[in-house]
Parts: sequence; C-alpha cells; structure tokens
Amino acid sequence: MALTATIYNLDTELAHVDRGVYATFRLKLARQPSETLEYMLTRYLAYCLEHTEGITLTEGIAAGAEPAVLVRDLTGRVTAWIEVGAPDAQRLHRGSKLAGRAAVYTHRNVAQVLTELDGKGIHRASEIPVYEFGRGFIDAVAAVVPRRAAVTVSITERHLYLDLDGRSFDTAVVEHHFA
Repeated sequence: MALTATIYNLDTELAHVDRGVYATFRLKLARQPSETLEYMLTRYLAYCLEHTEGITLTEGIAAGAEPAVLVRDLTGRVTAWIEVGAPDAQRLHRGSKLAGRAAVYTHRNVAQVLTELDGKGIHRASEIPVYEFGRGFIDAVAAVVPRRAAVTVSITERHLYLDLDGRSFDTAVVEHHFA
C-alpha cells in the first residue's frame, strides 16, 4: 500500500514590511512521504517571503519538473521560479531562462549549496539570490509545528519573525549569490 501525503493547514497572517505586502490566507500543504518537514517548512516560508499575485505552491518533491513555488502573471506566463533546498543546476538554469526571475531558499548548509551551483553554466547565475535562514531556525520550528496552526509571519529589514500557535521564533534571512 502506497503512503499518502500528510496535510498541514496553516492559517497565515503575513506582514512583509520590506515589500509592503500584507495578506491573510489559509494554506493547505501536502507533505509527501519522501519530503522532510524541514523542506516543507522552507517551501512554506519561501511562499510567504515571495507572496504576490499569481503565486502558487506546487506539489513540492512530487512536482516533477516544477519548482517548489511558481508565480504566473494573468496570461499564465511564469514570472518567478522559486527553488527550495539544494536544487539541481539544470532545473535552476531552465527556470531562470523561463521566468523573469529565479531564487533559492535553503534550509541546508548554504556554503555547500553555493559550491554545488557555482560554475554550472546557469542562466543569469549572478542575479539569482540564494536565501539562508539562521542556523537551527527551521529545525526549531519543525520540532513543534502541528498539522493545523495559526501562523503570523512578519518580515522587516530582512528579519523574519514567526509566531506559531503562540510560540515565537525569529531569524535573519541572509542573501547570498554564486557565479
């Protein structure tokens, strides 16, 4: 018998002060059996940090050729390709060519991710930001995240504040680049 996805319902209140984005939404995330909780949380936070009209979460690990998060304009054209974790260089190259912009959010060792991507011939590589959360932040949130939660996400001056059912966490979101 095949394992099924675990569903997480996150009622989110977002205040991204740096970008002037304020929204309230309910996200239903399907965590695939092969997907770590840390990957799913990074995908969720990438969605929040990139939130804009036309943004969608894909099926994560099960999305095949799609990234973790996509943004499409009203015509259906992909305008942002957002990868999570340690993406394959070819996928990132394809996404960078296809979309108006690409980005990576990682819960992994950022030095290793940058080393793996450096020099791989990725389209507009120097323009692709790789965002890192503070050491231990994702692990701390993963240790307590319930399947249903009220979440407040605030971002100001590239610092992320997260309240998860009354538990508070915070971290800097550091931008890196590779060539």
